[in-house]
Amino acid sequence: MSLTLRIICVVGAALTFLGITQQVRKSKIKIEDSLFWVLLSGLLLLIAVFPQVAHFFSRLFGFQATSNFIFLAVIAILLVKEFDNTMQLSQLKHRVNELAQEVALAKKDNEL
Repeated sequence: MSLTLRIICVVGAALTFLGITQQVRKSKIKIEDSLFWVLLSGLLLLIAVFPQVAHFFSRLFGFQATSNFIFLAVIAILLVKEFDNTMQLSQLKHRVNELAQEVALAKKDNEL
């Protein structure tokens, strides 16, 4: 792995960690929701410090360049997270619709 990519991984991990801790302090994100981002920044830091891990997996899966493996892995992780967020959002929309219907029925009952 090139020195440039290692530096980018370290900087990305540090910025992610600092950004998440700042958002937790401001109470804009719950601690349990920030766990994913802390783990992702730790993974980036691990890859930057121990590039042999990324080299091993890139060769194992047949990638010609380690950077391609890292980019694909990060994209795959973020896609899984986005799918999880989409499922949660869908459930919340359903719950909001149910609550709105319950409130409308309660108001109608109070008017009669």
